[in-house]
Amino acid sequence: MDLGLTGKRALVLASSRGLGLGIATALAAEGAHVLLVGRTADRLEENCRTINGADTTKATGGKADWVRGDLADAGFVEAMVAAVQDKLGGIDILVNNTGGPTPGTVADMSMDKLESFFQTMVLRVITLTNALVPQMKAQGFGRILTVASSGVVEPIANLALSNTLRAALVGWNKTLATELAGSGITANMLLPGRIHTDRIEELDGAAAKRTGQSLEEIRAASLKTIPAGRLGTVEEFGAAGAFLCSGPASYITGTMLRVDGGAARSL
Repeated sequence: MDLGLTGKRALVLASSRGLGLGIATALAAEGAHVLLVGRTADRLEENCRTINGADTTKATGGKADWVRGDLADAGFVEAMVAAVQDKLGGIDILVNNTGGPTPGTVADMSMDKLESFFQTMVLRVITLTNALVPQMKAQGFGRILTVASSGVVEPIANLALSNTLRAALVGWNKTLATELAGSGITANMLLPGRIHTDRIEELDGAAAKRTGQSLEEIRAASLKTIPAGRLGTVEEFGAAGAFLCSGPASYITGTMLRVDGGAARSL
């Protein structure tokens, strides 16, 4: 299938590693020009070298550039809008992706934590999207993909902040998709379950410390909850993201796609 991504320009947030990098790599392999964003310049530069040197990218004409950006910075949105014009010359695809908050219960959700993570996980996502949508409207094409978590359909124990803040994006995305329907712009959400990333390693380590179990016991217990019997790969997640950003996905909007091996028990 031709995903129709050749020459498309994509801004991918939090793409120095993990899920964001997986989506950026998949988009570039399909011929898109991707702009990686993260806090670590060395890692971003190395990722671009890897993507630009890949056989698939060379074959499709896709490529990667990078810009340093921190969602916690007050000037993040303005910096990204400027980088889009400077590095890409415009925008076709926006992949909203953020780091996850610290684990904890509802009782651990202090006002300071709520305000801090709301800024980076919700406010910056919404304001950046609002800033870039007019360009997409003017050209009659756009793809907005927001990465959240399977916790928005089945809340995850000890991730109260994530469950709360990411759920706010669900209502926003559905509203946005409805408002943009018919303009050539789609807005969807991609919900990872347990995908093998550094974040999963961190969460498993925190769970082991909290419960007194070994890391191996934590991992074995988690695999029992996944019908597929294994963790997902970043490549599988990236492929799902690339499809939702594609031309053939033009009639899919306002949806949440779970990539979780069947783990979520909700309908």
